[in-house]
Amino acid sequence: MNKPYPIKYFQVNYLMGIYESNEVGKQIDAGWYDWFCKDSSLANKTKRMGSIVSQIKRGGKVDIDNCYVWFKNNCPVSYPLYDDFRFASIENSEVEFTTRINCGYEKHRYVVYGRKNGFDVPLFESDSSRELVKWFNTPWEVK
Repeated sequence: MNKPYPIKYFQVNYLMGIYESNEVGKQIDAGWYDWFCKDSSLANKTKRMGSIVSQIKRGGKVDIDNCYVWFKNNCPVSYPLYDDFRFASIENSEVEFTTRINCGYEKHRYVVYGRKNGFDVPLFESDSSRELVKWFNTPWEVK
């Protein structure tokens, strides 16, 4: 993976159409780390997941100034391929959130796991990308 850059830069590049290219190098620049699908599939996957990432705002659960996004296409033994995107700290590369999309063994289309509970059980589940974005953009409740 190239040197990570903040999510806010991914968002600008995404909105400018920089990641629309099927060129593998551009997709790696977008944040692709590992995949089992055809290289030609990456741009469409970036478009789909990038549309979610591009809506993440300051003040929510993700620090868009100090975290980066990376993408993975997973190949479980007993289920079909599925995609996820992860938000990780630029400082130490520790993953803060993993969002699985259309994972064959999850109950919902979007399922988020996170550091807050040790990635043990989902922090959020929904079939709506709009609800997913809203969840990421809402700060944690202070108890």
